[in-house]
Amino acid sequence: MQRVGDFKLPSFFNYPPYFTLQPVRETREKQVQLWKELILDYCRTLKVFTIGLEEDFPLFSNPEIQVRDNGLEDSVMTVEDIRSGIESRGTELEGIDRTVLMRALKLLEQKGKVAIFKGTSADDEGVKFSA
Repeated sequence: MQRVGDFKLPSFFNYPPYFTLQPVRETREKQVQLWKELILDYCRTLKVFTIGLEEDFPLFSNPEIQVRDNGLEDSVMTVEDIRSGIESRGTELEGIDRTVLMRALKLLEQKGKVAIFKGTSADDEGVKFSA
């Protein structure tokens, strides 16, 4: 069983779909409930009172599982492709507000997960995904 400090992680933490928002409403509701319970239990156990969105929080990722659903490692896409391209159809990224997406991409860039390339216009920005 995997642990974070004195906190014992549940077995579903090693299940890759746990980290992908599920498209079926009933499944997604159960998933969100699991997220809430896990985060609250973790915070209660380790006496964590605040969580910063910009910091690495151990429950928001699991480096032991390697999920490469879309094969985008080392590829380049435009920001508009991420928002409205074929790969985003039917996902939570489809139609995402550009400002929210750019903020998320900048956080990923700070962590070395992506590189953002400026184009000649705002619609021309590219993103390279790191492996």
